[in-house]
Order: sequence, then C-alpha cells, then structure tokens
Amino acid sequence: MKTIGFVGLGSMGLPMAINLGKAGFAVTGFDLRAEARQALQAAGAEAAGSLAEAFAGRDAVVLMVVNAAQAEDILFGQAALPQLAPGGVVILMATCPPAAVAALAARVEAAGHKLVDAPVSGGVVGAEAGSLTIMAAARRPVFAAVKPVLDAMGSKVVFMGEEPGQGATAKAVNQLLCGAHLAIAAEALSLAEKLGVDTTAMLDIVSGSAASSWMLRDRGARMLEREPRVTSAVDIFVKDLGIVLEAGRDAKAALPMAALAHQLFLSVSGRGLGARDDSQVIAAYRAMQGRDAT
Repeated sequence: MKTIGFVGLGSMGLPMAINLGKAGFAVTGFDLRAEARQALQAAGAEAAGSLAEAFAGRDAVVLMVVNAAQAEDILFGQAALPQLAPGGVVILMATCPPAAVAALAARVEAAGHKLVDAPVSGGVVGAEAGSLTIMAAARRPVFAAVKPVLDAMGSKVVFMGEEPGQGATAKAVNQLLCGAHLAIAAEALSLAEKLGVDTTAMLDIVSGSAASSWMLRDRGARMLEREPRVTSAVDIFVKDLGIVLEAGRDAKAALPMAALAHQLFLSVSGRGLGARDDSQVIAAYRAMQGRDAT
C-alpha cells in the first residue's frame, strides 16, 4: 500500500490524511469544500478536484464520511469505486450500523475490491495526534495489508474479526458509553450550577476523583463555556446513539441508558442546537431547570 485516496477532510479527516502523508504515503484527498482541499495541499498532500481523481488508480481509499448512505453514494451512486486500482481496498472509517457495513462490503467485494470496516474513536484530539483507537474488521490478509495505513492514523489498532460489521459493532458499544458518560457528566455539572456551587472548582474535584471519566475530563470545561469550540457536534451523537439503539433492537437487547441519553441529545438538536459541540447536551438539563440554554 503506497497510494491512498482520502474522502472527507473534516475536523477529523483532514489531520488523519495529513498524518498519512507524514508517514510516507502518497495521499490524494477530496472534500466538497474548497478550503478543506486547500488545507490538505498546504500540508504537502495532493488535493483532488473530484471523487474520480481521488480514487484513480489508488491502492486504497479511506472514507471518513458522515454515514453509510454517503459511503454508498460515493462508491456506487457516483461510480467512484471502479476508479480504484484492481483489487484496491476501501477503508470505511465512518460510524455506521453493522448491518449496513456488511451489506456495503458484499457489494464492494462483488465489484472485485475489498472493504475494511474500521471505525475510530478519539475525536479531533486523537486525529491530530495520530493516537486514534481503530476497531478493524476484515479478512486477515486484507487487514495485514492495510495495517500500516491504520497505524499511521492510530496508536491502537484492534482486530475485531474477519466479518465486516464487527468493527461497527465495537464502535456502537463504545458510543453507548461515550454518550451516556456525556449525559451524566452534564447532569452532574448542571446540578452544581442549580445549587450555586462553584462549577470550576466542582469540575476540578470530580475530574480527579473516582467520579471521573475521559468524556468528563475532555468535555467538562466546554460544558461551562458559552460558545465552546466544536470538536464533535450534538447531531453526531443523535446519529451514533441511534445506531446503538438499532443494534440493540436487532439483538433484542434492552438499552435504557442509551435510550435516555439519545433523547437528551435529540432534545438539544430539536431546539436548533444540533451543530453545537456535543458538550452542550447540558442545555437539555438547563432547559428542564428553566435556565437559558441558547
């Protein structure tokens, strides 16, 4: 694997593509936004003018897109897949429903290519640092071939199995915990606000105690900011927790905490705040307490 196409140069995709270039891969990236393509080019990689150009003759292409529907449209609706080198690999790194990944993999393989199911965790910070956790599922030889590519973007690459969808399943479990941790952290800090506790001091206490979690430490300070930097939007968790609940429904597994967290994110999105940082799930609690959340 030497030549890599990369589609989706967002807040995570751009640094991931840049890290591939730093690792010695020849990267050609595409995004609908001209400023994203320009940023990639400024970092020393090649910016493609079209999807076809990003795929053309590449050994592999990374899809860091919004969802499975977008991946399907790129590969088949816009006919980018045939542009890959013969036997080329599609590395799907978006968070998608496991069943959708399996169905997409079958179509990719029928077209003579391979698909690696490789969702990530670690957010913008992990993408920039090259320290993402990557949950990968593919046939063993395919996984071995793409592992250097994955290693360039993540510090922890975990093989989840040979069946596409197994990586997506692991990501669903991960997102259940992330969403629930965010929601309960917001509940605790909103209670501190309601009781008139110094929230900065309270955050310092819980961040270093047995009550802490990674999500609290990473998002807690932004929950207390009026207009925090967006590293992952509220609507991302609306989508991801929806995938969690879909997986639970298919397995007939009751997921009451995931369902409650989903409703909280939905309530914030429904108030027109879906593009805000996901730490702003705290707005759901402020609204319930009659406080301004806008």
